[in-house]
Amino acid sequence: MHVGVMRLVFHIPHARSLKDKRSVVRKFRDRIRARHDVSIAEVADQNLHQVATFGVAVVSADAGIAHSVLEAVAHAAETQPDAILTHRSTEDVVIGDDADWDDHG
Repeated sequence: MHVGVMRLVFHIPHARSLKDKRSVVRKFRDRIRARHDVSIAEVADQNLHQVATFGVAVVSADAGIAHSVLEAVAHAAETQPDAILTHRSTEDVVIGDDADWDDHG
C-alpha cells in the first residue's frame, strides 16, 4: 500500500481578512475534492490572512497511481486563480509487503 502525501502552501494576496481567506480555501478544497479522489484539509496557518497550507493524501496499491493523482492536484494548485502556490512537497509512504518493517504488535 502506498500513501502519497503532499503539502501545498499558498499566498493569497487579495485576502484582507480571514473571511476573504476562507472563501479561497473553501473553493480550492471543494474543487479538489470534487475532481480528485483525495483527502484534503487546511493544516496550518489558519490565523494568517494571506497564507493557506493544505495537506493532501491519497492511498493506492500502486505508487505510480498515487504519484499521478498528486501531480494532478499539484497542477490544479498551480493554476488556482485566487492564490499563488509558493511551496509544494511530496512524500510516498509504503506500508505493508513493500515496507522495511511489519506491524505485528
